[in-house]
Amino acid sequence: MDWRRSVGPLAVAMLLVACDRNLAPFDPDEKPAAPDLSRIFPEGAKQRPAPRLPAAPAPPPGRAAQAEAGAPVHGRVSVAPDLMDRIPPGAVLFIIARRAATGPPLAVKRVRDPSLPLEFTLGPENRMIQSMPFEGPLRLSARLDADGNAMSRDPGDLLGEAAAPVQTGARGVEIVIDRSL
Repeated sequence: MDWRRSVGPLAVAMLLVACDRNLAPFDPDEKPAAPDLSRIFPEGAKQRPAPRLPAAPAPPPGRAAQAEAGAPVHGRVSVAPDLMDRIPPGAVLFIIARRAATGPPLAVKRVRDPSLPLEFTLGPENRMIQSMPFEGPLRLSARLDADGNAMSRDPGDLLGEAAAPVQTGARGVEIVIDRSL
């Protein structure tokens, strides 16, 4: 006997025997209801009230506020005079804040076809991960990217950095784009 012919009826029989639930079709307007506990607990059995768990500890003072209320950094991005003619048409400017010299950005601002020099504000609303606190010291850099893709770093893209790390709320930060990849 061919095993393929016998598997079909056997599978159907197993499904019929194995499924003992009465499943109703999905109703999007159905409202959740409390379960009927009389089917689970015998008559006369009393349920104990659920124990009260202690409340979760509050976050340290200021920590949650810092994540939302870090003051923005204000500054200006400019291009070194010898690189002005190398700005690709349709370039995208990325202004990037990191907590360390390398690693993922804390915040990024993307400016399509910028007019340089450009005044900028980089703040908590530009964070890559909203739960990360916007706090310093921050290393700021800027990149003029020819293809507009933040993940690519192609020859000809132009870069620059602020002279030193800054704290949140800093004003007058200068980023000079002064080198090419």
